[in-house]
Amino acid sequence: MSDYSPIWPGLLGDPNLTLVTDPRIDPRLLEAMGTLDFDEVEESPTLSSNPSYKECVEFVAAMEASAEPVYAKKFGSLPPVLGVTRRSEVIQGVDGNEIPLIIHEPAEGNRPLPGILRTHGGGMIMQSATDPQYMRLADELAATGMVVVNVEFRNGAGKLGDHPFPAGLNDCASATRWTYANKDALGISHIVVSGESGGGNLCIATALKAKQEGWIGEIAGVYACCPYLAGPYNAPLPELMSLRENDYMGQLSVMISLFKVYDPTGDHARNPLAWPYHAKAEDLAGLPPHTISVNELDELRDEGLIYARKLMAAGVPTISRTVNGTTHGADIETMVTIMPDVYGATIRDIHGFATSLMPRRLP
Repeated sequence: MSDYSPIWPGLLGDPNLTLVTDPRIDPRLLEAMGTLDFDEVEESPTLSSNPSYKECVEFVAAMEASAEPVYAKKFGSLPPVLGVTRRSEVIQGVDGNEIPLIIHEPAEGNRPLPGILRTHGGGMIMQSATDPQYMRLADELAATGMVVVNVEFRNGAGKLGDHPFPAGLNDCASATRWTYANKDALGISHIVVSGESGGGNLCIATALKAKQEGWIGEIAGVYACCPYLAGPYNAPLPELMSLRENDYMGQLSVMISLFKVYDPTGDHARNPLAWPYHAKAEDLAGLPPHTISVNELDELRDEGLIYARKLMAAGVPTISRTVNGTTHGADIETMVTIMPDVYGATIRDIHGFATSLMPRRLP
């Protein structure tokens, strides 16, 4: 590990620093990165400086396809999570479309239990609730004693696309409302909406949408990991210093293309339902308790931290959590074998947050 100690962290302090030489990184994460086939991901096509919508959609599809074998290799050899069952439901969304749900629940135990409405990662535009990393995470959460409803929402692109905003958000809202309406049959006491990265955006936006539409009482809490919130990354806001501090992999240019796929016209660049970072105090007041968890070495870190401060200022009970030494989503997706303590800590924290919100029963 480097002994370099700049006044400013990361690339802000030393433009020659790399992720490998950044003294903040957990060495186990470097070991884990060495076991993944990143060469396959790097073969994805590059984008021009001002890509068209069509180019962005093609790039997303290629990026999604190249990542699939990486996750399959990482999770394919893991033993199953014991004591958990899965079943499927198909519900109808507000747009008249079908929404598949995967329900992960403890095989035994007294009900009711906390419910988690899961919105998977992928920038709102790619990947699937049935991908191995998300199925594993839902199983792990269920094993702690919760009922997890894993939502297969419409993506902006990729194998489930092309459905720009607000299609995916509408599906997440429909799934939340279905879960609440069926909570007695599901054995659920209350619902926490939770997701990471793009799913962090969607779980936060679902709560904002619920408040706008008058059904926020159906959501007991929100737990967002490494949320992707700010939007027009071609002109990043100056206060989001982590976009420059931690841009070791050139992800800022990738996020510009993801933004264009989710919001092709750019008409929703300041719409808090598309990009919750832009929510005002009146949008936030009255929301249920939140936990915003971020990663120290993540480009998106500061938008999560600032959004947490906005929630606090609006009077929303909010926990702000930083997982040090980790990159974007490392604690919640890829570190199940290399850093089980870090992965397990986030699982336990989601469970603890959800359990803390259980309705009190009268004696």
